[in-house]
Amino acid sequence: MGVPMSWAARFRLRQYIKASLWIVPMFGLVLGVLLAELALAADRTDWPPSGWHYSATTAGDVLTAIVGAMVALLGFVVTIGVLVVQQATGTLSPRYMRLWYRDRLQKAVLATFTGTFAFAFSLLRSIESDSVPDLGVTLAGVAVAVSLVLLLIYLNRFTHSLRPVAIAELVARMGEHVFTTGAAAIREAAPRDDATVPSGSDATLPSDGPVMLIRTGQAGAIQAFNTAGLVAEAARHDCVFVVTRLIGDFVPAGTVLVEVHGGTSAPDPDRVTGLVALGAERTIEQDPAFALRILVDIAIRALSPAVNDPTTAVQVVNHVESLLHTVGRARLPGRYVLADRDGHSRLVLPGRDWENYLRLAVCEIRDYGASSVQICRRLRAMLEGLLDTLPPSQHPAVRAELSLLQASIEREFPDAARRAIAQGADRQGIGGQVRPR
Repeated sequence: MGVPMSWAARFRLRQYIKASLWIVPMFGLVLGVLLAELALAADRTDWPPSGWHYSATTAGDVLTAIVGAMVALLGFVVTIGVLVVQQATGTLSPRYMRLWYRDRLQKAVLATFTGTFAFAFSLLRSIESDSVPDLGVTLAGVAVAVSLVLLLIYLNRFTHSLRPVAIAELVARMGEHVFTTGAAAIREAAPRDDATVPSGSDATLPSDGPVMLIRTGQAGAIQAFNTAGLVAEAARHDCVFVVTRLIGDFVPAGTVLVEVHGGTSAPDPDRVTGLVALGAERTIEQDPAFALRILVDIAIRALSPAVNDPTTAVQVVNHVESLLHTVGRARLPGRYVLADRDGHSRLVLPGRDWENYLRLAVCEIRDYGASSVQICRRLRAMLEGLLDTLPPSQHPAVRAELSLLQASIEREFPDAARRAIAQGADRQGIGGQVRPR
């Protein structure tokens, strides 16, 4: 009997399937062969109307042309994919590629092409002088029409969505979705006010010290936690798991990943580490800060001397601000305590607080864009907008960033007149309404 696959292994498998560009087209290939067999079976029932009949020569020529066209179109789409990779790694962010590989439209286009190819090729073998797959030839023509329509939609989408601002909007929207769904899940699992921790520890963090250290057996970035599984495992042993690393952290092999506090029995280390997914790089599934990381990467690429496009950076800051407003309105304690069904605290997870998110969003853009009037004015407008809309508890971190921005402006603009311009709060960078100070 084989060893069951751990949750972490299943998570990595799902990630591979999502990012794979060959699995869905392979299904299309198989489906094309099956549909060809069904079309041949339908032809034997004399179902097609008389107007759908073709000569053997015409059918062979049509199907041969379709086979060649599908191969050519597959090469065309692959060429577009290579151009996207070059564009993303050169002017956007290599981290964005993890999201681009998951695009369903691209996989649907490839699957349609491979399916049409397999369908037409399978029909070719059945053509004889006295036997022509009339229905199949007609359906092959319909499949070509569908393929062309999908190709046009594909070209239209990627022509428009490869602009940095379009990618920034997509990434920010994904980050907001991950943040809101993750926050809701944690609120559901948070302990009640009367929640208790076994072994005499308080409801926030065990005080009796770890009795067991669980180390990771391999190196990698923490991609996701199975929080429900960790809570259930801790309840099974009547203990508390304290995770020592933040999601997105890279951990070398042998790093302490979980501290076990209290408990009536010792949990299996392999079972516990199997509930934490490690990979070569971060993913966005449980890590909304990864979305901010991508946005900041795009902005600072635009601010590099090789590109020198502060207007693009300003457009990206628009979506950074949108994501920050979502994050800033949430309660971010910096540490989350999750409970079992009985209300006993079982899992302590580290989390990012508001200062972490704000620093990630502002620090590098401020440093790389300190000499740009547009960036200075747009960042000030963003920070002052956060002061207007967020609760007072978030204001100290925002005011600290405003002070750092002011220091950068004074350092980069010694001339009083230029400094006065750079100190304005303009939501368009330059050209918008300047907020009075």
